[in-house]
Amino acid sequence: MAATPSLIMNFHYTFLSFFFLFSLLESSPNPDIAPLLAFKSSSDVTNSLYNWNSSTDPCSWTGVSCLNNRVSRLVLEGLNLKGSFQNLVFLKELRVLSLKYNNFSGSVPNLSNLTALKLLFLSHNEFSGEFSQSLTSLFKLYRLDLSYNKFSGKIPVKVNRLTHLLTLRLEGNGFSGEISGVNLPNLQEFNVSGNKLEGEIPFSLSRFPESAFGKNQVLCGSPLPKCTTTVPREPPPSSSSAGAMASPVSPKTTIASSPSSLPVNSATLSPKNTHHSNGKMSSLAIIAIILGDVFVLCIVCIFLYCFFCIRKISSEKNRSHILEGEKIVYSSSPYPNTGHQTSGFERGKMLFFEGAKRFELEDLLRASAEMLGKGGFGTAYKAVLDDGNVVAVKRLKELNVCGKREFEQQMEVLGRLRHPNLVSLKAYYFARDEKLLVYDFMTNGNLFWLLHGNRGPGRTPLDWTTRLKIAAGAARGLAFIHNSCKSLKLTHGNIKSTNILIDKSGNARISDFGLAIFAMPSSVPKTNGYRAPEVALDGRKITQKSDIYSFGVLLLELLTGKCPSVVDNGVGLATSYGGVVDLPRWVQSVVREEWTAEVFDLELMRYKDIEEEMVGLLQIAMACTTTSPDQRPKINYVVKMIEELRGVEVSPSHDTATDSVSDSPAVSEDNTCGASQ
Repeated sequence: MAATPSLIMNFHYTFLSFFFLFSLLESSPNPDIAPLLAFKSSSDVTNSLYNWNSSTDPCSWTGVSCLNNRVSRLVLEGLNLKGSFQNLVFLKELRVLSLKYNNFSGSVPNLSNLTALKLLFLSHNEFSGEFSQSLTSLFKLYRLDLSYNKFSGKIPVKVNRLTHLLTLRLEGNGFSGEISGVNLPNLQEFNVSGNKLEGEIPFSLSRFPESAFGKNQVLCGSPLPKCTTTVPREPPPSSSSAGAMASPVSPKTTIASSPSSLPVNSATLSPKNTHHSNGKMSSLAIIAIILGDVFVLCIVCIFLYCFFCIRKISSEKNRSHILEGEKIVYSSSPYPNTGHQTSGFERGKMLFFEGAKRFELEDLLRASAEMLGKGGFGTAYKAVLDDGNVVAVKRLKELNVCGKREFEQQMEVLGRLRHPNLVSLKAYYFARDEKLLVYDFMTNGNLFWLLHGNRGPGRTPLDWTTRLKIAAGAARGLAFIHNSCKSLKLTHGNIKSTNILIDKSGNARISDFGLAIFAMPSSVPKTNGYRAPEVALDGRKITQKSDIYSFGVLLLELLTGKCPSVVDNGVGLATSYGGVVDLPRWVQSVVREEWTAEVFDLELMRYKDIEEEMVGLLQIAMACTTTSPDQRPKINYVVKMIEELRGVEVSPSHDTATDSVSDSPAVSEDNTCGASQ
């Protein structure tokens, strides 16, 4: 059959396109320039990529990012691009490809050549055809988004080859068939809603919300309604055949075929009741049933009313006064009432630091209290005083304190530390059976809950700018602690995300500093994920270098979104000590395998142009978590490196933590260190 003119023209166009492409490959020093220009020539009909030309460096083009002078990231979203992106398959070092919100059509080209690809976003286009088999060969892929296109056919079982896949979004297409064979254990984000799928949802996918499976034909099983076998319903029986039909509900229950099959009732057989008892007895029975129901309902209402009244009264009592075992202060005097004054036995009192608003111990006794959490050094409460003043109170326990003088000396040192990135110690209370610390109350909680709380649908993620601001603020606070008294070489001793509080302005504030000196050996966990190796294994004394290690783990927590003591060991060969997975070594193993992108929190992948900053902070964190203490940088240098990541956008208006303490009117070398002489 003779070829049509249109087929000849298409063949001619394709031949010229490939000829142009290979001629550029031969002449260009950068092999990625030719595929990019060929792609622009065929797809950019509106000249959105106006700065793509052979006379400039491709790494400076719109949407192009490079690594080692090769294109590693291509983000071209919402640019009205059309046709196919076949020419992009020659970008062998491509790791991120996003073509969302364009007008690409046809089938997805063979992508098996893109062996380094990790993120692929093709949503909101006009792609059609079946699920491309070449996608199942991209073994490094961990985010795949094909949503809102015109794909059809079945989801292949070979998708299970993508063992690193964290995101699979296929919603808004025409996929059909079953998904029972899909089994991706590392999957964190999944959506197949708005397709034509059917059958039972496999157990491996049942952990995802109902919205991930909605608007399909016959999908069933958790989290959707349970799959049931539908029994065909018979038409309703007519009056002539009602006696001969069986009930479809239960094979053992049959409808009576004649009056003689009804249960025998003595009242029915009584000749006196044959004509008149049916009407009267049924009316009385109905009235009795109604009265009984009303009586039972009244009893239930009374019971519920009493229950909720008691619960409300109990709740109000618990809010005003915490139970004996966990209340802040249990009497006006912390000592037992022995009926006489013991020799040398004096009552404790509240001691306030300069600038703190004063109140009496009795004011604290009357304050309503809400427990905020328990830590290694005691329990923290939010206390609302009668005048409306809100403070945080830490009730210390299991402290290794030799005497009152030792405790007071340390409190005098800590109470004089004033810095915008520290939680100020306002007052303290010391008695034989009770030790309290009073701090400013931070309204926005702690970093732990901002990072890990309520992960899942509906959560507001902690954005990158905020994370970087928190990292910089915490570093400045720790630097101030380390530099505030040269002779004492103060340490924090317990750096972790629950001790990084956030004030009303969104600034990081370090709390619980300087308390590790009183920690009982049995009360401090050796492997909480933040402990430096020399402290966790050898039991060495906490030093400023071990603080640096803990701060490095905190930075890794900000970057990965993982709790330091709970790390998924499915990617990379992580090592551990003391039975706890070691986050720093897990990160090192992943980076060593050149899977650096998999280190970062999935919630950060939505932000653009932050890769360089994330990698920079990762390098700082890895330097801080070096096994050898001598190789860890000093905190002043860490502050400088973090602030250089984004310059003045991170730095606040106040002086940095590395300023000399002699410049601060609140703290000086003499009055701080003098308290401990």
